[in-house]
Amino acid sequence: MQGFGVHAMMWASTWDHASAERAIAGAARHAQDYIEIPFFDIPSVDAAHCRALLETHLMRATCSLVLPEHAWASVRPDAAIDHLKAALDKAAEIGADALTGVTFGGTTERTGFAPTQSEYDNLTRALGTVAKHAKALGLQFGIEAVNRYESHLINSAKQAVDLVERIGMDNVFVHLDTFHMNMEEKGLASGIVAARDHLKYMHMSESDRGTPGFGNIAWDELFGALAAIDFDGLLVLESFGGLPSSMAGSTCTWRPAALSAEDVLDKGIPFLRNKAAQYGLFASRS
Repeated sequence: MQGFGVHAMMWASTWDHASAERAIAGAARHAQDYIEIPFFDIPSVDAAHCRALLETHLMRATCSLVLPEHAWASVRPDAAIDHLKAALDKAAEIGADALTGVTFGGTTERTGFAPTQSEYDNLTRALGTVAKHAKALGLQFGIEAVNRYESHLINSAKQAVDLVERIGMDNVFVHLDTFHMNMEEKGLASGIVAARDHLKYMHMSESDRGTPGFGNIAWDELFGALAAIDFDGLLVLESFGGLPSSMAGSTCTWRPAALSAEDVLDKGIPFLRNKAAQYGLFASRS
């Protein structure tokens, strides 16, 4: 596998200079290979500042987002194309490897009905155009399946695979998240196996979004499946353990998921590293 990462939201709920400095230094302090930088507001991201910080701390990056309502690809594909191209341009300026996340829509996007062929046609057209732009920039482009309470469009590994294959670009990958998988898959292993040909990115989240290893996620099943498919992507710790109250509405996090962000990092990172080493995915690091 390529390595371990951590979501910047462990340290920052915005992305100004101070937040970027705190988050990237924090990821380096915890010996991570990657940091996932969220694009809350694309124009406000100082790409040169981020790139310099990454170079200083010998850190690699991915970027992620959730589409705002005015750019939901299922109903406004042209707006989605514009928004995602701007995000890709910024990610390239930062020196990131990929843009991923809910790149097809929002986390409050539910029509009350099953997805329509028209919606999927819009997703395919928009994301296909964007994937070509990503490839021209040398970037990978991810599609993250999220649970049914956040979106009616892409909930399962199979649905993500189907969309990736409809797009038909070799730089487009499936991004799975254990929190969402715990609700949507018949089992964690079945989701991993379903996505095996396209799976390059994993959010490692506990069942309550707290500290990995201190909830109900079947971690041995998960790591066994990753080993079985010879997973060669990124494992990224994502927790809302230290989330500020201002982010509660957007994440539906109404109570603390962990004692603190540091508790998540100090316990969760060693837990994930040890599991990865146990299953032969990555060498253990002290």
